[in-house]
Amino acid sequence: MKWEEQVKAIRQFSSAMGILESARHLSGNMEHYPRKESESVLTMGTDSSLVVDRLCDQTRGQNTAVTCFYFDFGARKEQTATSMLGSLLKQVISGMERVPEEISRGLQKQKRVVSGRKPQLIDIVKILQLITSSLRTFMVIDALDECTAVQRFRLLDSLKEILDKSSGARILVTGRPHVRAEIEMRHAGRVTCVSVGPATDDIINFLRVRLSEDETPDAMDERLEADILDKIPGSISDM
Repeated sequence: MKWEEQVKAIRQFSSAMGILESARHLSGNMEHYPRKESESVLTMGTDSSLVVDRLCDQTRGQNTAVTCFYFDFGARKEQTATSMLGSLLKQVISGMERVPEEISRGLQKQKRVVSGRKPQLIDIVKILQLITSSLRTFMVIDALDECTAVQRFRLLDSLKEILDKSSGARILVTGRPHVRAEIEMRHAGRVTCVSVGPATDDIINFLRVRLSEDETPDAMDERLEADILDKIPGSISDM
């Protein structure tokens, strides 16, 4: 494996560890459900699939919905706050074996309000408020920074409306650092930020695994191995 590929693999491994820690934090805070205030977790990373897998494993067999959405830079014109929350809503409803009577009545009421027109953002927000008020719901939003600024602001405001009405909602967002201020401004007091970077222990563990898989073990001695474990972690952390 080339040096550039090794660095990328190490960073991905370390990022995965940080994101999984975010998932543990997010799911752990649901143990005392319901709570008066819902919570957002902002992770400065770019991969949410591990979080979704972790949450699905931890909530299997429970009355819990796990939803996710990935913002793609190439589709940013089509991916609006309305389409994104609409996608999450579809995921929640499609995952229900049976729609509870209270939610069903609320959906029918909202359907009459819509009166045949395409659901607007406010309609979707109200339905999600209704559902998440009685159903534990995790919303994982990946690469928020790839969403256009206007739609990002609309989305963050809509998520705040949902959290204001629901004690059962938890939201995890991944994105580059510049979206942090926007989230903290709109979700003041509710945000836990986790900056994901290469941890020295993770780098060393990764290198040990790679060294154990070396196809030319005779070329390695204790001095060279010690040198690798000493110099590479420091050089990557400084990059």
